[in-house]
Amino acid sequence: MTAAFTIAIDGPAAAGKGTISKAVAAHFGFKHLDTGLLYRAVGAKTLLGMDPIKAAQALKAEDLHASDLRSPEVAQAASRVAVLAEVRAALVDFQRSFARRQGGAVLDGRDIGTVICPDAEAKLFITADADVRARRRYEELAGKGGGLRYEQVLAEVRERDARDRDRAAAPLVPAKDAALIDTSQMSIEDAILAAISVIEERRS
Repeated sequence: MTAAFTIAIDGPAAAGKGTISKAVAAHFGFKHLDTGLLYRAVGAKTLLGMDPIKAAQALKAEDLHASDLRSPEVAQAASRVAVLAEVRAALVDFQRSFARRQGGAVLDGRDIGTVICPDAEAKLFITADADVRARRRYEELAGKGGGLRYEQVLAEVRERDARDRDRAAAPLVPAKDAALIDTSQMSIEDAILAAISVIEERRS
């Protein structure tokens, strides 16, 4: 079995890191963890009235498969609970254990390369202009019949960026040794190839 090899992929919402992470995991035969789902699961519980810290401490693997975790309301709730240091601390062990599993692991989020896995063998930071990311999110929601206006989606993307970037606990910043991939003008296929190239270089 392949020894542990951790790939940390960070970046803001709708930059493409989730799609890239899944493709990278499939390419190398590694397990994938969307760490944002941890915060979405906690956020979903707070929408039902649960205390965020208690929700994080009681989180179970099956909570990551709830049907409503991709809704805009849960996304905003996840961003709000993610600024709480106690919530982040409660979820660290789960993420680190996953990262060092035999056979290799890909984790994507906002503080994987800086806080969760600072010793990851490969680190990437996936980004794109805010208006490009808002357009992608708007088209995704429109395809699902969402009634949001583009201006509203853009405002939410910028609000979330500010909250992620300015929070005291694990702010969204690239790790100093992360490879930066800006997908603003890239096809998803080209972005995936760029990510794979970086990782293969780190594995050699």
